[in-house]
Amino acid sequence: MITNRLFSIALGVLVWALGVSFYLLSFNFPLIDNIELQSNIVLVLAIIPSACLGTYLFYLKRRMKPSALALTFVLMATLLDILITVPVFIIPAGGSYSEFFGDPMFYIIVVEFYYIVQYFGTYMLKKVAP
Repeated sequence: MITNRLFSIALGVLVWALGVSFYLLSFNFPLIDNIELQSNIVLVLAIIPSACLGTYLFYLKRRMKPSALALTFVLMATLLDILITVPVFIIPAGGSYSEFFGDPMFYIIVVEFYYIVQYFGTYMLKKVAP
């Protein structure tokens, strides 16, 4: 049987994969001149349904404080950014770790991600509570 912690980690990986997929896909459809800004806008918008999906799937059968789930999701996404996103996608494109983690947009997305999971998790707990 899979534990709550392991399941939350797996869903954190799923949400991260969805976010990275939308981010990378946005480069193929240039709508504005600043493609980096466009990809950040797409990620900010795509993280909402992605985080809600991961939170919804978790609370279908499992229970955990929403803040703990949100922190797990954020930590998994950050760890995967360190291990995969930056070395595989950012550095070959001419970026660096310091550029990626020094960008204020990274922290805006992290805060957005945390609060979406926190809010939707609280909603899901109230919805399914007797």
